[in-house]
Amino acid sequence: MHQTFDAALEMNLLHANQHGAQANRDRFNRWGITCLNLMSSPGSGKTQLLEKTLHAIQNDFRIAVIEGDMTTQLDAERLRQHGVPVIAINTGRSCHLDSKMVAGGLHQFENEQQPEDFDLVFVENVGNLVCPAEFEVGEHAKVALLSITEGEDKPLKYPIMFREADCLLITKTDLAPYLDVDIEAIVRNVRQLNSKTTIIPVSAKSGEGLGEWFEWVRQVVAARGGGTMADSSQGTLAASAG
Repeated sequence: MHQTFDAALEMNLLHANQHGAQANRDRFNRWGITCLNLMSSPGSGKTQLLEKTLHAIQNDFRIAVIEGDMTTQLDAERLRQHGVPVIAINTGRSCHLDSKMVAGGLHQFENEQQPEDFDLVFVENVGNLVCPAEFEVGEHAKVALLSITEGEDKPLKYPIMFREADCLLITKTDLAPYLDVDIEAIVRNVRQLNSKTTIIPVSAKSGEGLGEWFEWVRQVVAARGGGTMADSSQGTLAASAG
């Protein structure tokens, strides 16, 4: 069958992006850095989760953040208050970070820091449940966030995001008493798409699930030989998936 022009163009764009993502991943590997790509719709709590995470594990790892937003550096400034290097990337009209944008951020990172001294880079992607799932940036694992305020049907309506996620954080669980939402239904819908992903209900406000999330991050970094946990934990990403 012949492809339409639009389909062929999309495949070419994804192929080119994949090539750039592998180049970014090669740089992370050369530096000994684990990269986690955080993806979600706007308002799911990515930045607040990162703030809690930076506070909790900054004694375990040397961390940097690549912060993607269409405009402003509001989230980047919030994260800089935690004493970590933050590379801000404004995407303009683009609804996601791509590998070329992140490559530019890595060039800035390399000029301003000694990358070999770092263990972990978080990429906070642009808020969107569609495009970030298809455009890799060089990450070693994908982390999706879904707020319970978004409803149980979102995994089924936006399947690529949840099919690709190595870890899913169901956020804002402290709001459950005030909403007509079934968290177990969210889990069931995700499991239809992805039987292996780690699913952790969390609340940055109450602290529910955060310890489990921090431990997941520690295990992923340790599995790649990074951070102070490397000698004591030999788990793998696959072993950490529940």
